[in-house]
Amino acid sequence: MIEWIDVGKRYANVHAVNLRVAAGELVAIVGESGSGKTTLVRMVNRLIDPDTGTVRVDGQDVRDRDPVALRRGIGYVIQGTGLFPHRSIASNVATVPWLLGWSTADIAARVDELLELVGLPPATYRDRFPDQLSGGQRQRAGIARALAARPKVLLLDEPLGAVDPITRVGLQDELRRIHRELALTTVIVTHDLIEALGLADRVAVMAGGALRQVGVPRELLDAPADDYVARLMSMAKHQAEQLRAVSG
Repeated sequence: MIEWIDVGKRYANVHAVNLRVAAGELVAIVGESGSGKTTLVRMVNRLIDPDTGTVRVDGQDVRDRDPVALRRGIGYVIQGTGLFPHRSIASNVATVPWLLGWSTADIAARVDELLELVGLPPATYRDRFPDQLSGGQRQRAGIARALAARPKVLLLDEPLGAVDPITRVGLQDELRRIHRELALTTVIVTHDLIEALGLADRVAVMAGGALRQVGVPRELLDAPADDYVARLMSMAKHQAEQLRAVSG
């Protein structure tokens, strides 16, 4: 479980945010650039500490945890993956287990298990380097690396923003499947409203550093809390209508 309790950050103009993500839930945070959504996510693994309020993971204040140990237990995926270009895909995926002192045999088995999970057959991709993979394949490798130490929490910050639309749809399906199979608690930050509505159990809408509404997709579409949320949902409905018109 992840909780933000009266959280604020002055330089990001984030103020009095309260949000709870239940164990096993997938929550998407949406909003325009500068709305504070990335700031919220980075508070969970202490890349940013709040100026006010408390962030808890499984009931424990993250500020009571050593930040390095905390981050090793939380999967984190960013746009562009952040893979080490001079290391093989297997070596990239093995990074955290190696830092945690896992045995060579356990690391090798975990790498192969995860590459299979994300659709990168180990025999083909284990020894390749990031520049030998497509954008979608690199993003899959980044997800595998984030899951290597068996975290129960997965944070994704615009993970699919740099891939083409066809690959993006496939990766959305993969993310949902992996989330369910591993019983993860997942938070995804995205600018793509359709992605959020189609992928998440609940959607949190941010604007101007404040949380405007949290609800299941149908709730946001049918009963937006304010004009800002209503405008966002009308955009999503308009896109759906355009697709229906094109398909006849």
